[in-house]
Amino acid sequence: MKITILGSGTSTGVPMVGCNCPVCVSDDPRDTRTRASLLLSYDNHTVLIDTSTDLREQALRQHIRRIDAVLFTHAHADHVNGIDDLRGFHFLHKEIIPCFASRITLKILKEGFSYIFNEHEGSGYSPLLAAHEVSGPFELFGRTIIPIPLEHGRSTSLGYRIGNAAYLTDCNAIPASSLKLLQGLELLIIDGLRWAEHPFHFNIDGAIAAARQLHAPRTILTHLTHQVAHAEETRLPPGFELAYDGMAFDLQP
Repeated sequence: MKITILGSGTSTGVPMVGCNCPVCVSDDPRDTRTRASLLLSYDNHTVLIDTSTDLREQALRQHIRRIDAVLFTHAHADHVNGIDDLRGFHFLHKEIIPCFASRITLKILKEGFSYIFNEHEGSGYSPLLAAHEVSGPFELFGRTIIPIPLEHGRSTSLGYRIGNAAYLTDCNAIPASSLKLLQGLELLIIDGLRWAEHPFHFNIDGAIAAARQLHAPRTILTHLTHQVAHAEETRLPPGFELAYDGMAFDLQP
């Protein structure tokens, strides 16, 4: 299974518009961060986690030729507003793509993007996605997908575990019941917004503390703001790294 971090940035992206801070003007390509999303590739299938605002740019950069399914973590704009960019794949393959999300996320998506899920009479547009509510582990193209309930400030989000890897973006706490679902990981990708604390996201120290409960040998901090330079990775303890766009991992089943 190949895992590719399509976007490693927070909701503003990096550079942030109007900003000339050292990270926003950095010439290190790893400091240029599109909005957070992930791609899973296995057994000739490609599974997208979140339709980032920058999905079109990410798909072109990574030469993505098709999307076979979409997993949504939650319905915040930076994680869903690229949903319309799935049209290109539909034009090519004429397939309705299955998508998976919690009940509340599906409700918000259907209200905000009704044309994505329903054909409106006279519109000439066919649906792009078929909605499937996530209420527990499910099979997808021969692999078990385990949803991981997370706390995200006053709301919730879903992480996902696939094999020995887990993706936990947009969270500031992991419930005890979810910690039990995350034992034995080889790779953990987790929200680590910035050095300073934040009410809705793990900061870097918080992400490190959470990850240490899981004992994964490799932990990647993602959803990074312009307050974190990639060069600051040297401040992290062994086994921890900062994500960057295009970062990829090959894992055995």
